[in-house]
This record gives sequence, C-alpha cells and structure tokens, in this order.
Amino acid sequence: MQLTVEQLKQLLPTNPYVEQWHEALSKLFPDYEINTPQRMAAFIAQCAHESAGFTALKENLNYSAASLSRVWPSRFPPEIAAQYAGQQERIANRAYCDRMGNGPESSGDGWKYAGKGLIQLTGKDNYTRFAESVEMNVEDVPEYLATFEGAAQSACWFWESNNLNRFADVGDIKGLTRAINGGYI
Repeated sequence: MQLTVEQLKQLLPTNPYVEQWHEALSKLFPDYEINTPQRMAAFIAQCAHESAGFTALKENLNYSAASLSRVWPSRFPPEIAAQYAGQQERIANRAYCDRMGNGPESSGDGWKYAGKGLIQLTGKDNYTRFAESVEMNVEDVPEYLATFEGAAQSACWFWESNNLNRFADVGDIKGLTRAINGGYI
C-alpha cells in the first residue's frame, strides 16, 4: 500500500510542505512496517496531533508562571515559576534536568534535548537510542530532527520502539494516544 501525495494533502490540508513530507514518509514507512492503511492513518493522525499538522517540529516551552506551576508543580512552585516565565531555554533546562539521561540544569541538556520531531522526541536517553539506531552521533540529532526526514524518522523510530502498530492494527486509538503522550488528550 502506497500513500499518495493527494491523500496526504487531504490529511494535512493547510501544510505547505506536503510533498516534502510525502517524500520522507514514503521512504521511511516500509523500513518501520508502517505499511497498511490502518497503520499509516494512525501514524499520520497521531503525528499531526503532536505536531500541529506537521508544522511544529520543536516543543513550545513559552509558558506563563501560572502554566509552569500547573504543568510542573514540583519543579516550578509559584515563587520559582515567576523567575522562569517566558524563557524557553531556562524552562527546558529546569523542567528536564536530572532525568531522561539529562544532566543538571546548568548542563543545558534540557534545552538541547527538548521535544523535537513529529512525536516530540524528548530527553538525552531517547536521543541517544535514536542516534544508535540510525548510526549517528547523538550531538548531531537535534539538528537532524529539524529536517523533514529527521522529524519523520524519529517518529517512525519511536513508533517501532514502542510497538505502536499493535494499537493501530486493532483500531485502539485511546491506547495508542496513551502510549505516545501518557494520557488521553
């Protein structure tokens, strides 16, 4: 089964780069066994949700103080949140420090390994596993994830690594959504 440019245009009607996305997905889908209508539809739907229709390839961390305290209450209590509000790099460094393979806040790992790609690959551990799978240096991954192929390949890798075809094959969209982002949003 091949995905056509026309089909992808119907799924991403406002995206100005459908042909580039089609080229990347057509190249990658066979390698990751995203090869049935159900699998392709589920993959594209989930990625479109996570990336605002394949347009947001980098996590938006432009939070207000109130939002920081709501999203990460233990990392951003109100008195701390006010000091970080609107400063994406500082927010990422604090929010993601000392977990997911990232170093302390001062290391800059939180910003370097913040969510990127169609499924928003996050954390140095995930970047490292992805880098190993595509035989790339982990330091080169953030830049690669900003490309059509890199953004799509990281999502395909995440899909395969988490065996997400099993949800697509039975039409379990709720299970698929939970597996990708931890909740049913």
